[in-house]
Amino acid sequence: MQTSNLSAGTVPHVVIVGGGAGGLELATKLGHKLGKRNKANITLIDQNRVHVWKPLLHEVATGSLDTEIDGVVYRAHAARHGYHFQLGSVSHINRESRTLTIDPIHDDDGKHVIDAREIEYDTLVLAVGSISNDFGTAGVAEHCFLLDSKKQAERFQRTLLNQLLKSSQKVDATEPSIRLAIVGAGATGVELSAELYHVIEVLSIYDMEGSGTPKLYIDLIEAGPRILPALPERIADSAADELTRLGVQIRTDTRITKATAEGYYDDKSQLIAADLMVWAAGVRGADWLSTLGLEVNRANQIECQSSLKTKSDERIYALGDCCAITDRNGQRIPPRAQAAHQMASVVANNIMREMKGKPLQDFRYVDYGSLVNLSRFSTVGSLMGNLMRGSMFIEGKIARLMYLSLYRMHQMAIHGYLKGPFIILLSSLSKIIRPKIKLH
Repeated sequence: MQTSNLSAGTVPHVVIVGGGAGGLELATKLGHKLGKRNKANITLIDQNRVHVWKPLLHEVATGSLDTEIDGVVYRAHAARHGYHFQLGSVSHINRESRTLTIDPIHDDDGKHVIDAREIEYDTLVLAVGSISNDFGTAGVAEHCFLLDSKKQAERFQRTLLNQLLKSSQKVDATEPSIRLAIVGAGATGVELSAELYHVIEVLSIYDMEGSGTPKLYIDLIEAGPRILPALPERIADSAADELTRLGVQIRTDTRITKATAEGYYDDKSQLIAADLMVWAAGVRGADWLSTLGLEVNRANQIECQSSLKTKSDERIYALGDCCAITDRNGQRIPPRAQAAHQMASVVANNIMREMKGKPLQDFRYVDYGSLVNLSRFSTVGSLMGNLMRGSMFIEGKIARLMYLSLYRMHQMAIHGYLKGPFIILLSSLSKIIRPKIKLH
């Protein structure tokens, strides 16, 4: 087992596990403030080589977003922004010795690449996000696609292209078709449904072998009484109207009991047939978080203090979806990208304040509203802020611009206000010459 020498100097070593929205923004902030000034060593660990903003994984799954072009390569980003990058999955944390273990790396053929590594830390930040919660439903792991990571989204995209090609070759049908069933009508399920119709529309531009582009049928399944249960009812109603217009069959008050190769079965033993199945119903913390000896809740999220330090260890912070914390009204902070963005700023400030012996800042969540993007068809949501009481419902082009601005804010946070605009411009220009969707 190799041992990192990053902690051998006199400056403190801050290790961040997880390069999602919050983790990468934190590494960037600390790299600029501490890493480049040799005030601390900053190390980011992630099991992927490329960062993709998680709210856009449904676009990766449909091919609307090409990670080879739009992704952020961690190692190159680290070299520019003053932190170190380590590729791998963390399997163990020794809180007494303040070390963590990164598993060995193997290639796609299973051949050994590098040994396990052990890294020392002075301050540890867990920003590992969340995974889909299947609630113990039989058959989900074997038959359903999840959209928790870039790898899973790309696997779905390849399978979707193959299924579309397969369907177009059917000679015994007057009209080729493909059926998808999505469990979970939160933002991911709703946005994925609309994006899939956009993909079918775009595919008609490109030649399909056989009978042409298949017709798409989608069942969107929700156990509760309406879609988008975490968002205001007006947003949910507007999104439901748009999805219905597109052709989505919305099934509310439908609890799935098992998944099979043929499709989902509900609690009335009725089969919802599908060629492809996606599970997007709820999130929870990764299983290994419960092995660290840290206090976790029922969803396996780490319980944190108001400073975002864990309740069990003063040396460890948590942020993003894996962090469990309540606001001043006793409400749990929702697992959203805007929460992770705000948490990254507080953790960065607290790490620097702690180094200076200053009191820590409390995390105060500010809800700026919610937006749901229905591909090119529509965008609906609400804005909240100090200039208005309550919220303001928006939709159409204005809502679409606001939705895009959220991603632009993330790009500015990780690339900076000098390089950020050029990267955004180059990304926009590249869309002129490349295919409208990823076809490979």
